[in-house]
Amino acid sequence: MERLQQQMKFILEVDKVKQIIRQTYLADGSRKENDAEHSWHLALMAVLLKEYANEEVDLAKVIPMVLLHDLVEIDAGDTYAYDQAGLATQRARETKTADRIFGMLPEDQGTKFRNLWEEFEAYETAEAKFAHVLDNCQPLLLNDASGGKSWKEHTVHKSQIYKRNEHTAEGSREIWKYMQQLIDKHIQLGHVIDD
Repeated sequence: MERLQQQMKFILEVDKVKQIIRQTYLADGSRKENDAEHSWHLALMAVLLKEYANEEVDLAKVIPMVLLHDLVEIDAGDTYAYDQAGLATQRARETKTADRIFGMLPEDQGTKFRNLWEEFEAYETAEAKFAHVLDNCQPLLLNDASGGKSWKEHTVHKSQIYKRNEHTAEGSREIWKYMQQLIDKHIQLGHVIDD
């Protein structure tokens, strides 16, 4: 019963991820998405786009990885991809939250989830690289669908997008090529600043 209580407490705690608002708008541009919506979208993308991974990936790792990767934002908050000041302290803030959040679970599950989160952060395995492709490309897709709304709002430069995605092709060359076409389209439309 103690194990189940710990798991239920964790489930209620991570419900807070629904309250973490990201900078990316929904496809229709009506509002910004939350972390839970983002993570669900990545899990679905993992299933649909697995065939485009550069290497064979295990969805039994990728799906929990993308569902867990932003739970640390419950305490740490969402760090916008192009916020240099926020990025400087992101790892410390998120590690502190990872200790607390994953520490709520029974030890075996807490260790497993923490290891998946660390694997995602390390960006070394085929699964982590593919998970990052999804995490980096989903906002690009939504920006395209919403007419570049978030890019225009934050006056985003091409160099910022390319720096954020400097390793994206390591997970999927084909998906990255597709994303480059979207970026080029929005440069021509004036939604992304060419530099």
